[in-house]
Amino acid sequence: MTTPPPIRVLLADDQTLVRAAFAMLVESARDMEVVGEAANGAEAVAAARTSRADVIVMDIRMPVMDGIEATRTIAADDDLAGVRILVLTTYDDDDHVVAALRAGASGFMVKDTRPAELLDAIRTVAAGDALLSPGPTARLIARVLRLPDRPPVTVCSSAAGRLAGLSDREREVLTLVARGLNNTEAGEALGLSPLTAKTHVSRIMGKLGARDRAQLVIAAYESGLVAPGAER
Repeated sequence: MTTPPPIRVLLADDQTLVRAAFAMLVESARDMEVVGEAANGAEAVAAARTSRADVIVMDIRMPVMDGIEATRTIAADDDLAGVRILVLTTYDDDDHVVAALRAGASGFMVKDTRPAELLDAIRTVAAGDALLSPGPTARLIARVLRLPDRPPVTVCSSAAGRLAGLSDREREVLTLVARGLNNTEAGEALGLSPLTAKTHVSRIMGKLGARDRAQLVIAAYESGLVAPGAER
């Protein structure tokens, strides 16, 4: 059996010691390799274009260009459509996390997470078919979207209107995705196979113009399909 190529990881953080620690961790995994480092968002954008990374581990607070703007720039570049971004944050960055997810990040991790969890997070984001830590993400988005003066939706300018184009089954699947269920769990809840549930998710993403499941969660809350505080 052919061994799949290693996941190519780009590390973006303005602290040299943090990057060095992450680099050692990533290189310790047999299925990953570090293909570049960046000390700010502008360097991350440039490195993304030259390194052809699969996953960028992106800090939010960086000089020159922050992680949110860097994420937005990368997500808007058609040549970088396959690049996934994993945002690193602290517990007091809730509004920044949602902004990063709106900008195109595929998920987030807090900086004090355990090493094994970070590696698993990179693998999850690299797979491209699952939202990292969906339960906490959904709850965080629900909490932040209740705040006044939140930034406008950038997932899709007509997300609420396009929800009208979803079938009843697709709306059911989207509701479960927004509440934090993965494909297998959503399929079980609706009596569908994981593959069928995944197919529905892919079609919903296409109809809503969402980059990944993280943006589906945001679209579901912003459109009112799922109310803030909804439980898994």
